[in-house]
This record gives sequence, structure tokens and C-alpha cells, in this order.
Amino acid sequence: MGADLLAVTGATGFVGQAVLDLAQRRGLEVRALARRPQEPRAGVEWVQGDLADKAALRRLFGRATVVVHIAGVVNAPDAAGFEAGNVTGTMNVIETALRVGVPRLVHVSSLSAREPQLSLYGASKLKGERLVKAAPLDWTVVRPPAVYGPRDTEMLELFRLARKGFMPLPPEGRLSIIHVNDLARLLLALLPPGEDVTGRVFEPDDGQPGGWTHHSLAKAIGVAVGRRVTPMSLPPGLLRFGARADRFFRKDKAKLTEDRVGYMCHPDWLAGESNQPPEALWRAKVETRMGLHATAAWYREAGWL
Repeated sequence: MGADLLAVTGATGFVGQAVLDLAQRRGLEVRALARRPQEPRAGVEWVQGDLADKAALRRLFGRATVVVHIAGVVNAPDAAGFEAGNVTGTMNVIETALRVGVPRLVHVSSLSAREPQLSLYGASKLKGERLVKAAPLDWTVVRPPAVYGPRDTEMLELFRLARKGFMPLPPEGRLSIIHVNDLARLLLALLPPGEDVTGRVFEPDDGQPGGWTHHSLAKAIGVAVGRRVTPMSLPPGLLRFGARADRFFRKDKAKLTEDRVGYMCHPDWLAGESNQPPEALWRAKVETRMGLHATAAWYREAGWL
């Protein structure tokens, strides 16, 4: 696939694991960052450290021809937590790449960066994007929509609700989603050599025309778990109350946070048609209804559902 050595941040996360799986199948040499010691894995050299550890980043990037920067903070109690992971961490990646001489950076952002006023998370992801765009590197930014698939702990909550036959949702709107394997395929498709994608921002999705409504996605998840689901749109105020309750009961493990309520209630999270990757480079392969069924099966086998 062209990259002599691929350096990956966020390699132990949901998306990162899918990237490592695909890189291994394709015979790529990978060096991956991890906070804690990892089990040996064929084709992967683990580097222990995090985005604040510049010495670890130098070890990670040495000899690399491309960095895929996946690591980031998706949930934090305050703005400082998001800034540390998504802004300062990205700056450390950029500075180290320039110092070591890595020419190419594939930066994983978020569709939430398109509406930074709605959440601290989205604002921090946009700041990270701006740092990447200002850097004298060969860069490409990928803004995934909601990502689902095996190992995911975020959309797992929706599958668990679907099994109960009732799913509380934000006010009605439309959204795009993507299977983690399709996202991994795109990230590796952006490695050199390949089509010139320098300075491009991509918003991939599953290829569903017009995306999904909250209700249609809820019902599709219900079919995947074998239950008829009754979706119910809730007003923002009630969702914020639910977020406070989730924080009270689950503390730092809360999935519904007030920051997330801010962007969940936005009516348009469709990937932009003008920002789709070129079809010659990539197109989604996982049909979402089939992907939801397979994800539900994985959750059941893992004992998560």
C-alpha cells in the first residue's frame, strides 16, 4: 500500500484497532502508540506513551513515512480536558512530525467540527483541524460521522435500549453513519502513493441516500437485535436532565453528557456531498442494515448485549 512505516496514534481504541486489523491483513509495517503495555501483535511495534509524551512521539514517528492521528478525547468533564487531548495533543503530533521529518499526516477529526458552537468537543476538534491545516505538512483531514461496529462502546447504548423495545432520542433530525471497517479502509486508502488528496477535508458515510432519520436508525437497530422498537423524540431540556442524571449515577463513565446533548439536538449531521472522497479512491462497502446485524451479533458473542 506504499507506506514504508505507518505510525498510528489511538491504536488501542475502537477505530485504531480496526486500522491495525486491516493494516495487518495488508502486510503493512506499523508502529503504534499505547498508554499501557500491550500484548505482542504481528506486524506492530508498540510504543508506550501518550500525546503529551514528546519523547514517545519521537520514538513513534522515527522512520515513519505517514502518521495516522486517531487519538483524541471524546468525553471530558470540562473544556480543559478536550483542549488537552484534541488541541495540545494534536499540536504535539504536528511539532514532532516536523522535527522528525515525517512528510504526511492523516488527521481524524469529527463531523462535529462543522458546528463548533454546539459543543466543547466540536470546538476542540475544529481547533485541532486548524492546527493541521496551518502546518507545512502533506495533510488530509477526515471527519467521520457516527461510527459503529464491533468493539464500539458508544453506540452500544442504543443497542441495549433497542433490546428493551423503547429508545429515547433527540428531536427529529437526519444523520450519517459509517461502519468502522469502511472508515479504516478510507484511512489506509489515504496513504502514499495514491491519488493526490493533499489539503482535502473528507466527510465519508455509508452511502445511504439522504442519510438516516433518528427514527429510521432506531428501528434498524431494533431489527438487528430482534425487537420492534418504539422511538420517542425528547426535548432538549429533558435530555439535559437525563445527562445530569447519567453523570450522577455513572460519574466519569456517563455516556449522555450535557456537552453531547448540545450537538445531538442539531437537526443536520449529514456528511457533505461535496466532501465525499473520490469514488476512484474509496466508497463504502458495508450495507448498514447488514452491518448493524453483524455488530449486534458481535456484542452478543462478547457478552456485551
